[in-house]
Amino acid sequence: MAARTKSAKDRPSYRCTECGWTTAKWLGRCPECQAWGTVEEYGAPAVRTTAAGRVSTAALPIGQVDGRQATARTTGVDELDRVLGGGLVPGAVVLLAGEPGVGKSTLLLDVAAKAASEAHRTLYVTGEESASQVRLRADRIDALSDHLYLAAETDLSAVLGHLDEVKPSLLILDSVQTVASPEIDGAPGGMAQVREVAGALIRASKDRGMSTLLVGHVTKDGAIAGPRLLEHLVDVVLHFEGDRHARLRLVRGVKNRYGATDEVGCFELHDEGITGLADPSGLFLTRRDVAVPGTCLTVTLEGRRPLVAEVQALTVDSQIPSPRRTTSGLETSRVSMMLAVLEQRGRISALGKRDIYSATVGGVKLSEPAADLAIALALASAASDTPLPKNLVAIGEVGLAGEVRRVTGVQRRLAEAHRLGFTHALVPGDPGKVPPGMKVTEVADMGDALRVLPRSRRAPKAEEPTG
Repeated sequence: MAARTKSAKDRPSYRCTECGWTTAKWLGRCPECQAWGTVEEYGAPAVRTTAAGRVSTAALPIGQVDGRQATARTTGVDELDRVLGGGLVPGAVVLLAGEPGVGKSTLLLDVAAKAASEAHRTLYVTGEESASQVRLRADRIDALSDHLYLAAETDLSAVLGHLDEVKPSLLILDSVQTVASPEIDGAPGGMAQVREVAGALIRASKDRGMSTLLVGHVTKDGAIAGPRLLEHLVDVVLHFEGDRHARLRLVRGVKNRYGATDEVGCFELHDEGITGLADPSGLFLTRRDVAVPGTCLTVTLEGRRPLVAEVQALTVDSQIPSPRRTTSGLETSRVSMMLAVLEQRGRISALGKRDIYSATVGGVKLSEPAADLAIALALASAASDTPLPKNLVAIGEVGLAGEVRRVTGVQRRLAEAHRLGFTHALVPGDPGKVPPGMKVTEVADMGDALRVLPRSRRAPKAEEPTG
């Protein structure tokens, strides 16, 4: 009883300075004397400070700190090592998030088998499947190793017990939303549970020098589920992206304390598992012997990696008052803007009353402005039913005034196009060093760019009246 009275006294309350009326929470107007702005806080508990304690390790000049303990170790998957900055650092905690079915578990099971060795054991903990289900997937993708340990647990204390027993160098938890602590109230996946599970595993990783890979769920908007604190606590945040109906998968770094965040890893998902793609540009191209109207190639930058992609467009006569505008792999707003620029600046008036379909090849998504010129040329080629010259790539951002603006990494884009055998490129002014043997045409506006289109078929002239 005494403890309850003491806590009530320590709880802050509010009092009116005019009439002395008290309440447990603040109000803008005193209900007793009807005065405004007179309710103020009083009786707040005293602020306590933390006294200095014993230090665990002495502070050293940064030049004397041993950096060899943070040397990265390869995961066995080159594309993942590229995104991580060389591999997994001992004690690092990596959060990998992605939509259901995109291939997160398949990738991490492959990493678990390739990273396991006699000196570095791997512990794979699954909270979403049984151990037999994971074993079936391991047989299918050939991810078996004598030094890979598998456990199906949803209790945090049991997971920590497995760490004491196996003593792994790499822990993979699939997923952090399925594990719960019995000491914390709330269902698995809640904010309190996710915070407790992540905090416990992060402490264990730092104390043991153990690398940890956590799988995270995403919301319907594509953001990582759970408290934002989870992304702040971990060392690396990776997003696993890809269309479920396409083979291409991208691992994009969002946060990385040990490397750059502009690297992208490319993977191909197939029946036998998932494999890295050192040269993925072939997935985004359609090789033809004869040029087809409505297609144009561009070079996009995914992180620091240049990828050649193909943009396709098709225009047909509309059967409804409001023509259709359908896009796949392209932003609808960018395509609509290119249509307006072509109609107003390029004097192509046939686009406004026709159904227009635009897409990319291979499931790649083009969102950077450098693809504007290729989109505009593909639409113009489809409208005039005239193919663009073969072995042509178009790079540049198009403004509303019709001007073609400079973009970053033009030299890297041209080098990639030249490596794949393209001989002609349309670029903004001042492209820098041009690869030998490649013809580069600088364009200032859409009028210059549209000149690469061969002269379209002319309508037959009307007969002049006689007499």
